[in-house]
Amino acid sequence: MVALAYTVAFEGVDARLVEVQCAVAPGMPYFGVVGLPDKAVSEARERVKAALNAMAIALPSKRIMVNLSPADLPKEGSHFDLPIALAVLAAIEILPKDAVEGVVSLGELSLDGRLMPVLGALPAAVAAAAEGKALLCPKACGAEAAWVGATTVWAAGSLGEVVAHFTGRQPLPAAQAGEVLAEPAGRDLRDVKGQERAKRALEIAAAGRHHLLMIGSPGSGKSMLAARMAGILPQLSAGEALETSMIHSLAGLLSEGGINRARPFREPHHTASMAAIVGGGKGAKPGEVSLAHNGVLFLDEFPEFPRPVLETLRQPIETGDIVVARANAHVRYPCRFLLIAAANPCKCGYMTDPARACARVPLCGEEYLGRISGPLMDRFDLRVDVPPVAYTDLDLPATGEASSIVAARVERARAVQAVRFKNHPKVRVNADSEGALLEEIASPDAESRELLARVAERFGLTARGYHRILRVARTIADLGGDGEVKRPHVAEAVSYRLGSAAKG
Repeated sequence: MVALAYTVAFEGVDARLVEVQCAVAPGMPYFGVVGLPDKAVSEARERVKAALNAMAIALPSKRIMVNLSPADLPKEGSHFDLPIALAVLAAIEILPKDAVEGVVSLGELSLDGRLMPVLGALPAAVAAAAEGKALLCPKACGAEAAWVGATTVWAAGSLGEVVAHFTGRQPLPAAQAGEVLAEPAGRDLRDVKGQERAKRALEIAAAGRHHLLMIGSPGSGKSMLAARMAGILPQLSAGEALETSMIHSLAGLLSEGGINRARPFREPHHTASMAAIVGGGKGAKPGEVSLAHNGVLFLDEFPEFPRPVLETLRQPIETGDIVVARANAHVRYPCRFLLIAAANPCKCGYMTDPARACARVPLCGEEYLGRISGPLMDRFDLRVDVPPVAYTDLDLPATGEASSIVAARVERARAVQAVRFKNHPKVRVNADSEGALLEEIASPDAESRELLARVAERFGLTARGYHRILRVARTIADLGGDGEVKRPHVAEAVSYRLGSAAKG
């Protein structure tokens, strides 16, 4: 007698359907699990037996074999407990087979039969909806999974509740989606005294998702500026929120099933390993670049990061995804983030201050910023100097616009881009445009072409640098409400490209 249940195995943010087959046959008492299980899955048989014993359900003295199909797909995690239990209960005719086959389930069983929360309920719900099945999960995961909205989600607190549901004694109610989490009070740009050019660069970066590098002495306000980026970015759209939350679900970062419409802001320390930044470790988990998907990745003390870690950023910056390849895993994660990097001008940080600079100026600055390779530097659309602010200026009234005013302009510019790229599903903002599309939306006039030719000849711009100037110019025009890219837009874009850190 063979019974079927269904669950998922995770490959990045994708959840692949796994068929859990259970056969009960005459023979010596045995309970085995095959199908490339890891240690946690192999141990599921002991948890399942203990949970059934707690419910006074005795397994028959026969040979019970569970196969996880496809058998060549690695199975990892404790969420296989519940589907294995369902397949066994259906095979021994305690649960109706057709009802069990109609759901995708996941959940960890405790020894007394309680269902413990697991990671990945949101992508599992997406997979269940694609297969036309309902999802059964632990109660603590129900609010998270119900956000998909395309399938029924049942959330149970114990295996006993699951049995009561399938036998019709006490059906489970459909789970309700968690609440949209309230956004914390944002930090205002008006808190930063001076630094108007850096604030302008921050606005351009937010409007077009252009990568930004700030260079300045310690205490000049680089981290303050970066922290205020969250206050000027528009909220995640429904689709973006689901994309981002699926990654956070795999990482266990969703709080009480609530989904946050604020864009992620990740700021790893410069001692972070390569696996922490780009993903990896056991099970090839998502790294900071993926956790910052649709949001901001802020790397303070940028040159202090290990050189190999920095170099791994080059490919995901261009493609918007990262492939984590390990001996036992090969998974792809989306990572379309806005990179903000901050650096001191030299090791001591005071190269521009004659009274405090060391004796190795300017060589120390060249060596320090030289830790950032030319190809990586070439990927920053905006590079600005952040000079120190005199302490006497800190008592002056606040200058510049509030974050709410800047955010309104950014949102209008993003709305223009949404209309512009509505027929290009892989392009959302100006920073994503390339090739013929870029030439179409940011074709410069004659004066602008002449300026670009002089800049290219004088500073040796790469082809990438040329195109990035056009993208920034297009965003500047959007912020100003201009339909065409003109010389002032290109001139401002060039000024940000040719900062003190320019290398191409």
